[in-house]
Amino acid sequence: MKIALIGYGKMGKEIEKVALSRGHEIVCIIDINNQEDFESEAFKSADVAIEFTNPMVAYNNYICTFKAGVKLVSGSTGWMAEHGEEIKKLCTEEGKTLFWSSNFSLGVTIFSAVNKYLAKIMNQFPDYNVTMSETHHIHKLDAPSGTAITLAEGILENLDRKNKWVEGTLLAPDGTISGTTACASNELSVSSIREGEVFGIHTIRYESDIDSITITHDAKNRGGFVLGAILAAEYTAQHEGYLGMGDLFPFLND
Repeated sequence: MKIALIGYGKMGKEIEKVALSRGHEIVCIIDINNQEDFESEAFKSADVAIEFTNPMVAYNNYICTFKAGVKLVSGSTGWMAEHGEEIKKLCTEEGKTLFWSSNFSLGVTIFSAVNKYLAKIMNQFPDYNVTMSETHHIHKLDAPSGTAITLAEGILENLDRKNKWVEGTLLAPDGTISGTTACASNELSVSSIREGEVFGIHTIRYESDIDSITITHDAKNRGGFVLGAILAAEYTAQHEGYLGMGDLFPFLND
């Protein structure tokens, strides 16, 4: 498979290594200094592009990739609120292809399924209140994380007493704390911590007066994210439309 990389930071370099080890070819690498290569024949020759950048540039990367006629896999977050419906429409009605996930980690995929199943069970036990927290490295720009939002949506789908998530507290890299975990009974508080070089920790906690139930996913390195992105690219090369982890792993839809 011919792969183009968009974004050549730590994640892009790791994806390159794993892609090559699986027998794929990297035909083009686009970073901040060579945006004109979106129009190159090398980029257009790719079976799929893999994009990990940031909220400020992701949308433009999507449009440039679609214009070149290349399928796209992306793990960038923070763009969905402003451009989500437009991008989905391009894929569902205008023939473009995007496989998007807030988190490609295989462990997070399993964790997401457990999260939904636990919410279904806890729907029967209203004495338990649910909250969430996520911790990431100081370089992450969006908060809450895209993964936390996806997990929160999985809870809201299955827990009748909650119908919206809200931002809780934010512990910034400089140690300052803003926000509050206080919220209405129908709201799910999602708090964020930005410290060190943490790859990603997501914790969901159900608490009552008598006990608490907690599930946590703690990423040790980028390995799970990278392999998941490559598996998604291999899937996307053979499929079209607006795709996600539920397509790659159908057990997420149970």
